[in-house]
Amino acid sequence: MNKTLNTSLKTVGLSLSTAIRCSLVLIVLCGIVYPLVSTGAAQLLMPDKANGSLIQNSQGEVIGSELIGQNFTDPKYFQGRVSSIEYKAEASGTNNYAPSNPELLKRTQESIAAWEQSNPDVPVSKLPIDLITNSGSGLDPHITPESAKVQIPRISKLLGISEAQLGNLVEANTEGRDLGVFGEPRVNVLKLNIALKETFNK
Repeated sequence: MNKTLNTSLKTVGLSLSTAIRCSLVLIVLCGIVYPLVSTGAAQLLMPDKANGSLIQNSQGEVIGSELIGQNFTDPKYFQGRVSSIEYKAEASGTNNYAPSNPELLKRTQESIAAWEQSNPDVPVSKLPIDLITNSGSGLDPHITPESAKVQIPRISKLLGISEAQLGNLVEANTEGRDLGVFGEPRVNVLKLNIALKETFNK
């Protein structure tokens, strides 16, 4: 009986010791070595992306990230998509409203009314859908080239810049499809507004 008990205790002790050693090894490998190696490799191979794809102005000041949109409310600048989380990166996500949801209908109607007030020269029929809808994350920094172009008449009038010049600016800041085939052409709103400010000193 005692011999059987001792054998059982030794087996349990051996199993426990093995489990502890394995746990410690995995903690070191997965919790220390892997993060250090992956972070070091990222900093070596793609430091800009590893640090958040930060955007700086002409004075070298960090003013945002090319991966996260910003809420531009000044009508003199190009405006991005609606964000129900106000572009707060720590709260990524959005309300999954059905098309018939009263809250979604109300928000959309308010966005259309705001568009009509700020852009009297562009009819609602030409308003691109992405300017009045959320992205899935609520953080999308891009709009379609068409969404940038329909804002040109408003900005032209407010800043005294010709529509042709603003059109060229939008074209210069339009990103093509990834590898020429993936995704759609898009415009990063923050980069476009930086170019607008620096090109025309506005």
